[in-house]
Amino acid sequence: MDKPIAPTAEEGAYAGDLSPRDTWDMLQNQKAASLIDVRTDAECAYVGLPVLDDLGKDVKIISWTLFPGGNKNPYFVTELNSAAPDKDADLFFLCRSGVRSRFAAALATEIGYRNSYNILEGFEGDKDENGHRGSVNGWKVAGLPWKQG
Repeated sequence: MDKPIAPTAEEGAYAGDLSPRDTWDMLQNQKAASLIDVRTDAECAYVGLPVLDDLGKDVKIISWTLFPGGNKNPYFVTELNSAAPDKDADLFFLCRSGVRSRFAAALATEIGYRNSYNILEGFEGDKDENGHRGSVNGWKVAGLPWKQG
């Protein structure tokens, strides 16, 4: 497993960035670790979700922004505190391409979660030459378990 990449000062402080594969390995090896998917309910329903059944875990869905409209979820902190009461556990934040999850990891760190990580590339990854996601990198392209709808 590679060492987490430290975030820059502009991104806010959090434990670091991990590839989807390294995240899977850490989830597999750390009983208290959790994956927090910060995409909207619509994204999770229509694009798909990671599956952690083989690890005996569930993905925790806590939207960073709300659909429709894209407004920031005013209950994000409350929902996070409820879903992840252990502030010492490793939390891995996932979004579509690794941007919202970076902000979520920084906020989680700010409110006391010391081991908050951003999952690089997100669930769908970067766009290809045709502007489409899901074929360049990310959770799905890494061959990690996921399901649609």
